[in-house]
Amino acid sequence: MFRLAAVLYILVATVLAGAAVTALLSLKMMEGWQLAAGFAAGCLLAVPIAAVLGSKIYKAINPTHARSV
Repeated sequence: MFRLAAVLYILVATVLAGAAVTALLSLKMMEGWQLAAGFAAGCLLAVPIAAVLGSKIYKAINPTHARSV
């Protein structure tokens, strides 16, 4: 599951960090530290999101019990 979450993190972090930087640029916040803080916030926020998504996808692919009829 860790490998799945790591791959998802790459995708989610890119989206969230890019959205944060784009939002800051649209607000005319163009200082370097502001952009770096937005990028870092997006990357940090992506960690739990990727973990939850990885867990849900892993459980959907590998069910723990066989369903009995």
